[in-house]
Order: sequence, then C-alpha cells, then structure tokens
Amino acid sequence: MTPVHSSPPADVSQLGLRERKKIKTRTAIRDATYALIEEQGYDATTVEQIAERAEVSPSTVFRYFPTKEDIVLTDEYDAVMLDELRARPTDEPWMESVRHILHRALDFSDVDYEVTRLRAHLMIQVPAVRARMMESMSVTGRLLAGAIAERTGRDADDLEVRVHTMSLIGGLTEVYQYWAENGMQDDLHRLVDRALPVLEHGLPAKKP
Repeated sequence: MTPVHSSPPADVSQLGLRERKKIKTRTAIRDATYALIEEQGYDATTVEQIAERAEVSPSTVFRYFPTKEDIVLTDEYDAVMLDELRARPTDEPWMESVRHILHRALDFSDVDYEVTRLRAHLMIQVPAVRARMMESMSVTGRLLAGAIAERTGRDADDLEVRVHTMSLIGGLTEVYQYWAENGMQDDLHRLVDRALPVLEHGLPAKKP
C-alpha cells in the first residue's frame, strides 16, 4: 500500500518562522494519523497513539485539531484558494473565477492524491467523519461568503450571498461524495465541470 503523506502549501517558504513551525507540526500529526489508519483502521486509532507517533503531546494534537475527524478533513489550502479567488480579474464572469479556483484546488488534490482518496474513503465509511465534514462546511462557507461579498459588493450576511455560497459548497460536496461512492474512478476535474453548469443554470431537461 502506498504510504499517505500530506504536503504543505506551495508558498510555505514565504511564511514566518512561527507559522512554518505550526504547519510542520500539523503535517506531522496528519502523517502520523494517516499511517496509523492504514495500519489498524480509523476506529482503532487513538489520539494518544497519534501523539506518540508524531512525537507531540495529546494536548498539542487537540490544540491543532479539536477532534480526530478534523485531522483527516482539514488542510492548509483554504486561505491560499481564497487569496487566489480575490486575485482574479474583477470583470471575469463569476463562474469562470469559481471554475479556475476549483481546478486549482484539484491540482493540490492531485499532489496529495492518496490523502484525497483516504478522505473520500473515510467519508463514506465512517459516519463520524461524514458528520464532521458537513459541520466543517459551514466554516468554509463563511470564508467563501466573505470573498463573494467582496466580489459582488454585497454584505456577506445577505440572504442571496448565503444561499449562493452554500449552493456551491453543497454542490461540490455532492461531487466529492459521488466520486467516492463510484469507486473514485472518474476524473474530479471532469465531474466539477459537469456540476458547475447545473449550479449556474439549474438542472437541464432530461434528454429524450
């Protein structure tokens, strides 16, 4: 079985020493978790074992990750993606900006492909992971809503912004789950390109 390791963001060298140390610690905790899950399964893996493998204390694990589920679900890329979204041309059609950012996110997933597959497997096999993933979507949604508000000149708490944001988040979650449930055989880039027109224009009429 291919060992599963997480990768730090590509621009980590531009961060300060303190933040680099934090990322190094988070990465060590994740890698220890992935290795233990491969060896003995998710349920049998404890935070104490993770801490010992990562050479940190259990309290350090919880300081970085409130729950065991968070270890396998979170990464360093949300802030990077939001920065890239804000850097897109203001006159670019909104869904083109979204498409660009999602493909960039998938490029990161390709680098950490075994991590992506492990997350997808756990999402469909472990109810606690699936439930925590749904909870974490609200955090991602708030971050995305802020970027959408800036782009559209609306308030992040506007109903329309919240509905549009969670439509994107929910739709993309379904793409990920569809991919996982179908053996992770499809190309995620292609699935995203299938989903975005539905989010933009609605469900097309069924072909005769």
